[in-house]
Amino acid sequence: MPVASVFPQLEQLLTRVQKPVQYVGGELNAQVKDWDAATVRWALMYPDAYEVGLPNQGLQILYEVLNEQPDVLAERTYSVWPDLEALMREHAVPQFTVDAHRPVGAFDLFGISFATELGYTNMLAALDLAGIPLSAADRDESHPVVVAGGHAAFNPEPIAEFIDAAVLGDGEEAVLLISAIVRDWKAEGRPGGREELLFRLAQTGNLYVPRFYDVDYLPDGRIQRVVPNRSGVPWRVSKHTVMDLDSWPYPKQPLVPLAETVHERMSVEVFRGCTRGCRFCQAGMITRPVRERSITTIGEMVDAGLKATGFQEVGLLSLSSADHTEIAEVTKGLADRYEGTNTSLSLPSTRVDAFNIDLANELTRNGRRSGLTFAPEGGTDRMRQVINKMVTEDDLIATVAAAYGAGWRQVKLYFMCGLPTETDEDVVAIARVAKRVIETGRQVSGTRDIRCTVSIGGFVPKPHTPFQWAGQLDHETTDARLLKLRDAIRADRNYAKAIGFRYHDGKPGIVEGLLSRGDRRVGAVIRRVYELGGRFDGWSEHFSYDRWMGAAAEVLADGPVDVDWFTLREREQLEVLPWDHLDSGLDKEWLWQDWQDAIDPDGGVEVDDCRWNPCFDCGVCPQMGTEIQVGPTGQKLLPLTVVG
Repeated sequence: MPVASVFPQLEQLLTRVQKPVQYVGGELNAQVKDWDAATVRWALMYPDAYEVGLPNQGLQILYEVLNEQPDVLAERTYSVWPDLEALMREHAVPQFTVDAHRPVGAFDLFGISFATELGYTNMLAALDLAGIPLSAADRDESHPVVVAGGHAAFNPEPIAEFIDAAVLGDGEEAVLLISAIVRDWKAEGRPGGREELLFRLAQTGNLYVPRFYDVDYLPDGRIQRVVPNRSGVPWRVSKHTVMDLDSWPYPKQPLVPLAETVHERMSVEVFRGCTRGCRFCQAGMITRPVRERSITTIGEMVDAGLKATGFQEVGLLSLSSADHTEIAEVTKGLADRYEGTNTSLSLPSTRVDAFNIDLANELTRNGRRSGLTFAPEGGTDRMRQVINKMVTEDDLIATVAAAYGAGWRQVKLYFMCGLPTETDEDVVAIARVAKRVIETGRQVSGTRDIRCTVSIGGFVPKPHTPFQWAGQLDHETTDARLLKLRDAIRADRNYAKAIGFRYHDGKPGIVEGLLSRGDRRVGAVIRRVYELGGRFDGWSEHFSYDRWMGAAAEVLADGPVDVDWFTLREREQLEVLPWDHLDSGLDKEWLWQDWQDAIDPDGGVEVDDCRWNPCFDCGVCPQMGTEIQVGPTGQKLLPLTVVG
């Protein structure tokens, strides 16, 4: 039976909300397929506002991969702002997709991609609006199977109560596997109901179904063990890794938003994975090994994407795009092709030791020279050794000197506060670095019109990293260090106006820490925060630290654990971590040794990049049956004629 659109009811409400255009759909390259012609139907969600969610590459890729299947249908949904949520509840309008405005509760599968843990309350709002019971145990065959993915899914235990399954790693092949299992189960007449379907998903060993695992705790609150509670369910669940990215050139038809979004560009992922080994970086650790796209495929994707969208900026994306072995050829080839047009190229923040003026010049040949962004992360050479960011202060100064000398006038530097072994002096040293950057810029450029913006983020220990055992810095100490840094920047009038300073207080980091390293007991805290009105916790104007702490105190009052136990406590080597049964490929003993190298009292021990050095036995390649894939390939950018 066709599922009716809820747009007639929704349309009457849109005149009463802010930014109504984000709910109407119909974007260029959006797809609406025949409901009855599909056997398997997905609702895909990025649990944030449309302006943040629409540009998300991961969701766009899965949207295309699924809709290419003739009997599969995929539509998108995003979090609705509180003004519309209130009206939807008042007028009984359910959570809807923006493509055909079908109710999310009518789909077979509800896939939610979490880039950050701060989207968990938005997930609960969407489930509730869709009429889907919050607890997976309360759902029946009439409800969608709720599947979590994204980086946060590498520890889905805090949301184990609310999801039916989690995908670890790359989603392209995983969603096709899930679709095939659902297709077969439906074709057989849905034997065994919802329980049998979830069991079939769990049996693959590549999909985590929390209900088939029990968690036992020790009297002091630590986990004793996590064990399958049903025969045939694997003890460990492995991540998915897509090899040969050239075979997956998505998105082919990127979506063009109707409303303003955070990124107005067409993006191409030039490679996936990173082996630089920054110890704080979960994204780099869980996406190993490095897999490069060939220069030919990058050229084809840029050409097709620009023709399909009309965008005027191309973002060459990865965790460290300048590390692509053929990045010079890629940027020169693209700059040549689009010279004289309005098409410009951009890279996300560039590593200090991967930057060069030739690369920067190619990127700005068709565009204006905006600021350059570098991420030293630590304020002193010692801190950068601790985090394995192998860049010295002199390296940084040499790089910014080259940039200012070549005509740039603005540099943004990104640092972290609260890293293991950090002292007040390590943070205050950032002010000295910034002043040295300004002084260098003035010298090489011959002008005082030089700017440097210092941006500070709070460090949050993440699962599957060497810092997963680290104690997190309390928010009071974080704030005190940042105030000392602010005062040190402002103290010298010769530099104060030339240095911008951006930072957030330490409180959101504590909540993120609770959610990133929490276990199933944290789920009740999330539910309580949601009941108290928590939404959009990644937005400072909606975030409430007091609401989170109040909910945690209420929910955890009778147990042996509290927020400090989850966040500030340093873990022991043999402690069972909530995510130990979820296999990212990284050997736990290797991670522990890297943690010991980081906190070595004689100074952090640095580990080189295995792309250009012998293997360091992190475990990923042999355990996952994968290998590093890097160039040079000897291929050339597509031999297309120059546009213009």
